[in-house]
Amino acid sequence: MEKMEWHIVKLQETRSTNTYLDNLDTETRQNEGCVVITHTQSAGRGQRGNTWEAEPGQNLTFSYLLRPKAVAAREQFVLSQAVSLAVVDVLSRYADGFSVKWPNDIYYKDSKIAGILIEHHLSGMNISRTIVGIGLNINQQQFLSDAPNPISLRQITGKEYCLEDILNEVLQATAIRYDQCTENRELLQSNYASALYRKDGFYTYRDANGEFEARIQEVLPEGYLLLIDTDNRVRQYAFKEVAFVI
Repeated sequence: MEKMEWHIVKLQETRSTNTYLDNLDTETRQNEGCVVITHTQSAGRGQRGNTWEAEPGQNLTFSYLLRPKAVAAREQFVLSQAVSLAVVDVLSRYADGFSVKWPNDIYYKDSKIAGILIEHHLSGMNISRTIVGIGLNINQQQFLSDAPNPISLRQITGKEYCLEDILNEVLQATAIRYDQCTENRELLQSNYASALYRKDGFYTYRDANGEFEARIQEVLPEGYLLLIDTDNRVRQYAFKEVAFVI
């Protein structure tokens, strides 16, 4: 695959970098690798309609555009694997203990350091464009929202970081993982399985019927989570159908 070229658009403030990039590309087609980053995001969107807390100028809040021509719509979960692993790759240079909480939250032990929102635009059986939004806690030292378990890299290591340096590291790591979506998907899926949060042992989960104890068996290529409960029954879940009890 050709070397990814990133083009960075810097904003002082916007409601959501995903929404801004979506509108930008709709108005004028952007090249793959367009990145929108903002100093202040007033209404950042997370999974399940949640908002993302980010103290202005202390964290990374950005979105980037991909055009994954070689990934069919039914294979879109491989992009989630690539994006989440790229973030873990970078954070793991600074400390140990990072993992991917299925499908693509990034955790340090039992605390959340990054959220990822991936929005695909489909054209028949293909993906016409993918917008990846990332909120990555870097230098924030105090969190004020009612989010249950946020943490920043600075809280983990006690050090302050240059946001631009880490952004560049994440983009470089993303380019490498993005190539693996077509060139080495087996490695990507193996690395994702190894990086999973709570990949070993039994833990508490909650679905529509209540709480239960189970362990992760695997994540299927389509993105389904397979759990084995204490009665040795296999339970299969799509995103939003089951929650980790932390």
